[in-house]
This record gives sequence, C-alpha cells and structure tokens, in this order.
Amino acid sequence: MQNLISYAALVVVLFIAIPAQAQLPETLSDRYIRVAEMGELVDSVNVWGDVNSSGRYLVPEGTNLPDLISFSFGYGQVRGGGGQSNVDWTKTQVEIKVSRFNENRRVVEVAYFRYLYHDPEPVEMWEFDLQNNDIVTVRVRNKPSLTDYVGVLAPVLSVITTTLILWDRFRE
Repeated sequence: MQNLISYAALVVVLFIAIPAQAQLPETLSDRYIRVAEMGELVDSVNVWGDVNSSGRYLVPEGTNLPDLISFSFGYGQVRGGGGQSNVDWTKTQVEIKVSRFNENRRVVEVAYFRYLYHDPEPVEMWEFDLQNNDIVTVRVRNKPSLTDYVGVLAPVLSVITTTLILWDRFRE
C-alpha cells in the first residue's frame, strides 16, 4: 500500500507539477524570431518601429534591408490623425535608421535611408549588409496636408472666439 501511494505521488509530481512549472518562466529564445535555417550562420538584428512584426531577428549572414523588412511583414499601417483611412501615399515618407556600435572606436555609427513611398527603394538599401547586433528603426510618416492643419487650428480658434463672445456678453 505504501508503494502504491509513493507511486501515485510520483505520477502527480511528474504530470502536474513539473509541466506547470516548466511553462511559467519565459525563456530567452521565446523572444527571438528565427528566419535563418538551423545550422546556417546568422546575425541577430533588432527591428523597431513601423513594421508589422518588430522584434529581434535571427537572419542569415549577408541579409540586406529590403529582405529584413520583408521578414518583419513590411511597413506598418500609416497612422493618420482622427482615424484617417484615405492615406495620400504620394506624401508618405519612409525613414530607416541603422545603428551599429563600433567597439574599436567606441562610437555608434548610423546609416540613414529616406525616400518617398511611391519612389523606388534607394540602391544603397540593397547594398547595405546588416551585421550582428544592428538596430534597425523604421518610421513611416505622412507630410501634413492643409486639412491636417485646419483640423488642429479649428478647435483652438473656436475656443478663443467663444471665449471672446462670452466675455463681451458678460461685460454688458
């Protein structure tokens, strides 16, 4: 009987306690996105900003910027003011910044790539090879239009005008 109770306790520990405890701590590998095949030489690159899937990517050595942006599922949605859904892509600008720490000189070297969304990607983006521990920041933004300025100024002018009218009425 004693052996049966010991066996039952062991089964409870193996099937309940150990798997539950193994699921609780988050391992470091859960935060990496592996693109490279197993056994392939890789670079670990951070992707931040306006992409659809930011994170730390394990990419094959020699990966260029357009490939990395593809791995992160492309540029994120352009955030227009007030739930704007009709984006004027001719005024949309893409900015990509690559930061790389130079250990010998102890400085951060930065490469910038800027272009309008409807223009082709700069040739330099295709020729730029990413290296281990690079930080790639992507920013997609719209240049403000006249309606954007009116949307900001109209409420301010409305409050000022209403205040002046009320002040004038209370003075009488």
